[in-house]
Amino acid sequence: MTDVPVDTAVAAQAPAVEGLTETEAEELRAELAKVEEEIVTLRQVLAAKERHCGELKRKLGLSTLEGLKQNLSRSWHDMQVSNAYMKTSEKLGEWNEKVTQSDLYKKTQETLSQAGQKTSAALSTMGSAISRKLGDMRNSATFKSFEDRVGTIKSKVVGGRENGGDNLPSPTGSGDRPLPDHIPF
Repeated sequence: MTDVPVDTAVAAQAPAVEGLTETEAEELRAELAKVEEEIVTLRQVLAAKERHCGELKRKLGLSTLEGLKQNLSRSWHDMQVSNAYMKTSEKLGEWNEKVTQSDLYKKTQETLSQAGQKTSAALSTMGSAISRKLGDMRNSATFKSFEDRVGTIKSKVVGGRENGGDNLPSPTGSGDRPLPDHIPF
């Protein structure tokens, strides 16, 4: 919100409000100008005080976030001790007590507990079966043959580079140039 100063020359030309004499109107304009000047001064003082406050907080290591945290903490505490919060909390406690003591709640809790136990048992059985099948597959002749081939290829690739030899054909077809160390994928 900004203050718009009253131009006394324009104000002097404006007709006086009904019921006011020209002298009274002039006195009110002078008072208005004085109040507006005081407002400007107070804003300047407030801005200086805010800067000083900020400097003090900075020197003390207090951040804006810390202030916000303190304000939120204070507000949360004030809300918790409020009459409305206390009544609501009490009412919710009563409702919770009624619900947890009802037969429907107890039956639902029992059913969900049994469903959870059965689901856990089923997942455990399924995990064991998958683990057993993977073990069987790993012991199969096909997997062992595949594993041996991968091992052979790996030893050629790693072994060729470690020994400085170039056991793999060059992608460019030239055997005298080694592969770069940083091939982009």
